[in-house]
Amino acid sequence: MWNEVVREVFAEAGLQEPAQVSEIVEAEKRLGRTLPGELRQLLLESNGVIGRSHVDTVWTVDRIVQENLLFWSDESFARLYMSFDALLFFGDNGGGDQFAFVQKPGRPDVFVWEHESDSRRWVANDLRDYLGRSLRTGGDDWYRL
Repeated sequence: MWNEVVREVFAEAGLQEPAQVSEIVEAEKRLGRTLPGELRQLLLESNGVIGRSHVDTVWTVDRIVQENLLFWSDESFARLYMSFDALLFFGDNGGGDQFAFVQKPGRPDVFVWEHESDSRRWVANDLRDYLGRSLRTGGDDWYRL
């Protein structure tokens, strides 16, 4: 289903080999939280989505773990930015801004973290809406006001 959603919006999107259930279970164990259901299902169809301009619209399972563990634990980030504990990052725009689900409290909406201002704001209703918005447009700054 998710591969079709992606292809409907951007036929040239890069789809990867599916992640294994065991990879996702291990990732959730390392993260200490479960992945949102839609993200989990997408990763089981394609372990990452490459969008326009070769942007990592959705990261691989390994990168999701790596990036989130870094953002949740890096002391220099803690001095520079508000806490990232409530966020689960899963993709980026190729220029430093990252996309995340808010997990505390859990919700399906997607937010952008803009690295230059440390702002966090809503950009999509859910993963399907995020894929539609981010893959449909011609620019990697589709979410900017």
